[in-house]
Amino acid sequence: MTVNGQLAKQIVELMSQRGLKLAAVESCTGGQLAAYITAVPGASDIFCGGLIPYSNAAKATLLGVDWNTMDKFGAVSEECARELVTHGEIALRADYTIAITGIAGPDGGTDEKPVGTVYIAWAGPDGVTVEHHVFEGDRATIQHQAVLRSLSRLVEFLG
Repeated sequence: MTVNGQLAKQIVELMSQRGLKLAAVESCTGGQLAAYITAVPGASDIFCGGLIPYSNAAKATLLGVDWNTMDKFGAVSEECARELVTHGEIALRADYTIAITGIAGPDGGTDEKPVGTVYIAWAGPDGVTVEHHVFEGDRATIQHQAVLRSLSRLVEFLG
């Protein structure tokens, strides 16, 4: 079992024991976080669902991310990640929600936001936490690292 698979199993077990629900809002990882969670037997007890608002239009229409936020800060930003996780938590009625937005490459990077730039946000009972990372590697490696960080940090939040 992969590290992501082990973390997903741990999350399903912990959340199931506590009667908690999880949701995912994924842009640059395209559903990979949800795939790891749903690969675990019993995930249906804890997983509300996931959204993959890949385009800016989907972020705005599906989740209500403010166009002004994306125009001013970009879809790959702390501000956008915060809106994605907050709106996702409400839409999917979860106790914990994870949102991931980033530039997985190989194109799309800039000097300010190079390929590998990822913002991960977690919403839970203690509020919202957003982290900024610049992961290295090819597209698949960047996506893998984003999912790994999102799962490992959730395990920390769950204690």
